[in-house]
Order: sequence, then structure tokens, then C-alpha cells
Amino acid sequence: MAKLRIGLIGLGMAAAPHAKGLLDLKDRVEVAAAFSPTPARRQAFSETYGFATCEDAETILADPSIAAVMILTPPNTHLELVRRAAEANKHVLLEKPLEITQERARALVEVTEHAGIKLGIVLQHRFRPVSIALAALIHEGRLGEIVSASARLHNWRPQSYYDQPGRGTRARDGGGVLLTQAIHTLDLLVSLAGLPEEVRAYTTTSKVHRMETEDLAMAAIRFTSGAIGTVSATTCASLGYPDEIDVIGTRGMARLDGRRLAASFHDGTEISIEDEAAGGAGADPMAFPHDHHRSVLADFLDAIEDGREPCVSGREALKVHRLIDAILAAAQSGQPERP
Repeated sequence: MAKLRIGLIGLGMAAAPHAKGLLDLKDRVEVAAAFSPTPARRQAFSETYGFATCEDAETILADPSIAAVMILTPPNTHLELVRRAAEANKHVLLEKPLEITQERARALVEVTEHAGIKLGIVLQHRFRPVSIALAALIHEGRLGEIVSASARLHNWRPQSYYDQPGRGTRARDGGGVLLTQAIHTLDLLVSLAGLPEEVRAYTTTSKVHRMETEDLAMAAIRFTSGAIGTVSATTCASLGYPDEIDVIGTRGMARLDGRRLAASFHDGTEISIEDEAAGGAGADPMAFPHDHHRSVLADFLDAIEDGREPCVSGREALKVHRLIDAILAAAQSGQPERP
């Protein structure tokens, strides 16, 4: 089978794990060109990974031999770039989040659906072996009926991180810790337990950072089944700690702690699984292997070849946007909100 030709738009911090994944999958995919508006970034990217670069995005979008694009630009640029890719009939693999507001996110998804192209979202935590193992435990009924599901993300970002232009602003990023960091863990929570029915929350910009949006969020959540749980997310936790998901059921409990899954059951049996690829919780947000990004890319290629939706499609990713918006709305109103 011929290799799929792909173009990259955006060569900032997020590009490195994708480039490494593309090199690993070079028997299936060919990078036709990579674009950044910054010449120095183009040169550094080409020298590091050996990929050809171009001086404008239109070179990629106008090339009929390029079947797909990876969009790795700031969130506020996503809708326009995806619209242009859809008009060029190119499939899109898009870095999270979808966009800076839920309205723009929905519009983006609808553009791709109307055009009939594939849209995959980079929410790589679903591809962790420990995440897949936890999903299997739930699906097989090993934990019984879920009575509680909670998520915690305690990252550390120094002030220098937010001093970068646009970081943590509504105009560029759309939000703070929830939309930029916790979205991965919250997406995994929703994929495992479903979208909560009701949210009560508090959010704040703490004294740890000078920034426009929230760096600390706490929420209580209730699911349609009656199960309850909590969400805790921050970039104030000095040094940073692995993200956690707890699922308690009528037959046992499972905890996903970064790269480790531990489960214990009422019948006395236990399960423990470790995944070597984890990180990014501390001051260096890119301090993690690229294994799961490679899995996202492989799934995207499979989806194109098999004519199916990617594991995390645009429509699927809208769910976590709804949860994040509900947390923010509940914190602002002081009232329960429905995602």
C-alpha cells in the first residue's frame, strides 16, 4: 500500500513527539512538508528530523498529493485552519483542545462532518496501556457497577511558563489548567465513566501565578447512574505529580496513577500493571516519551485506511469540552450546571 502523504502546520513545542512518531511510522506515512511562520523554527525542525519545510501553509493545502494535515498551532487558530483543510479535502489530525470556546469547537467539528473528512484529536492518554487495561476492567464488569469516578491532575508550571506570550489567556488558549493540561485526564475520565449529569465547582487564579485564567479548579460531579466523584486540577503543585483516576465499583476499586494501574477486588484478587511511558507533570511539560503520540497517529492512519472514525473523533472530543465548560460555569454561577 502506498504511503499516506501528510503535511504539518505548526512547529512549536507540541511538534516534537509527533515528529518522532512520524519517523517511527515512516513505512506508512511520508511527510511532504512542514510549515511554521518562523524561519528559525523551520530550519531547526528540518535539521532535527530531516523533513522538508515550506514558507506558507497554502503550499501544503494546495498540494493534491497530500491527503492529510497535522495541525499543531495555538487553539485560537484551529477553526480557520481546519476549515481550509476541509475545503482542500484533507483529513485532519488536530492537537487538543478543539478550539477556545465550545461554540467554535462545535463549528469546527461540523465543518469536517459536512466535508466528509476524518478528524482525529490528540488526546493521547486514551492510548496508554494502563488506560486500555482499566477500560477493559470496566467493560468486562470486573469492578461491578460504578459508584464513584474521580480525576486529579496536580501539575507544576513555573511563572516563566505563563510569561510566554498568550499562555493561559482566553484569547489564545481559551482557558487555563482545565483546557490546557487537565483536558487529557478529564477526557479519559469521560471515556471510562461517561459524561457527568451535574457539576458543582470552584475555580480560581491562585497567588502562585500571574495569569488571566484559572490555575486551580475543584469540582464535585454526579453521573446519571447516581455515581459521584470529584475533579481536582492545578498547575500549582510544586515539582508535579502523576495524574490519577479512581474508579470504585460494587466489586472492587481501580486506581490509575500516572503509568501504573492497581486494582483490588472483593474476591481477594489484585491486578498491577505499569507503563514505562509517562511524564510531563513538572516544569518541563514535554518531559515524556512519544509512544502514545505514535499510537494516536497510527490510529488516525488506520481510520483513514479502514473508513472508520478515529478513536478520539471531533464529536467524541466535544464531550470533554462540555465537562470543562460546565465546571467553569458552575464556578462562576455558584449553582449546579449540566454539561
